[in-house]
Amino acid sequence: MKSGAAAARAGDSAPLRRLGPVSLRRFLEHYWQRKPVCLRQVLTDFTSPVTSARLRELAQDANVESRLVSASSGRWRLRHGPFAQGSLPGAKRAHWTLLVQGVDLHDAAVAALARRFRFLPDARFDDVMISLAGDGGGVGPHVDQYDVFLLQAHGRRRWRIATRYDPALVEGAPLRVLSRFRGEQEWVLDPGDLLYLPPGVAHEGVALGECMTISIGFRLPSTRELFDAWSERHARSASATRRIADGIRAPAQAPARVPAAMIDSALRELRRARPSRLDARRTILEHLSEPRAGTVFEPPRRALDLARFARRAGVEGIALDLRSRMLYEGNDFAFNGELIDAHSFSARLLRDLANQRHLSGKALCSADADWASGFPAQLHEWYRFGWIHLAVK
Repeated sequence: MKSGAAAARAGDSAPLRRLGPVSLRRFLEHYWQRKPVCLRQVLTDFTSPVTSARLRELAQDANVESRLVSASSGRWRLRHGPFAQGSLPGAKRAHWTLLVQGVDLHDAAVAALARRFRFLPDARFDDVMISLAGDGGGVGPHVDQYDVFLLQAHGRRRWRIATRYDPALVEGAPLRVLSRFRGEQEWVLDPGDLLYLPPGVAHEGVALGECMTISIGFRLPSTRELFDAWSERHARSASATRRIADGIRAPAQAPARVPAAMIDSALRELRRARPSRLDARRTILEHLSEPRAGTVFEPPRRALDLARFARRAGVEGIALDLRSRMLYEGNDFAFNGELIDAHSFSARLLRDLANQRHLSGKALCSADADWASGFPAQLHEWYRFGWIHLAVK
């Protein structure tokens, strides 16, 4: 089996066409957002795209979110990274788990693995978390509110799940651990096996010896998130000088009472602010294309000027940074939380960039009108931000 990086270059980022014994259509019709399913050998002869040493290295990075969970005599302990070199438990120790979040943002091979799940839209994708555990390690029985594919990467892990459970939690624990969990179904996963869990299913995974599990998560925004995102977007465009009316025509008899005319005026203004479909679309695009919290982009150390960048892009092509998120609907595009004015250059090129996450030099040069109308300047700005890179072979 090729190494992770070589496998990614060899085309292992192509979306899966089926999930082991189950076709994608059957999975989406019968299981997605409905019920759990264990699928054997979804990836045959699977080798983890990262080593345990690489995960430990990432856990030392201040720009990477990591946690260490351990349990002893029924007591749970939680520590947050970054961790000093040599401070993490050795492989032979038991009852510990290292959780490294957003590994797809920092490792090309893991990002390539995540792209195998692009049979689901990017708007639903959250991140890839990888857990490394010693024998008996786990984070306790708990419930998540997102869809997750649990892919066994190395070693073996026993999973127990329940769709009906007591929600009581262990008092004083630093994690939301269910105190009276009883499994209804149980599986032991080997490398290449996959367990899908929809939101709201209680589950517990326990390492059988040292093991590594890859969690590919998908989430939907809550209605509170949407209201917050819409309110922020509307506030940016609302007039700072427009005021509601007070309707005052006589001295106040009860000064603490809010005038009814003020409430009527406020109601008219709030109704006027009701979002249109276009507003909703742009709110979703901005919100869901926001990079993961804490993401830091790395601009080029010695950025090329516009002319040199345009020449090299026309030969080498460009690629999105691993941390970049680009979404679209119709002719509206959002890149890392910012709406893009696509009228000054080709929407087709932007769609190709969003879907393929790269554009060849040939594709760029074939769009002569767009190449002359400001597209290189826009790409150059994103390149200076660290959002895109020259696709050096």
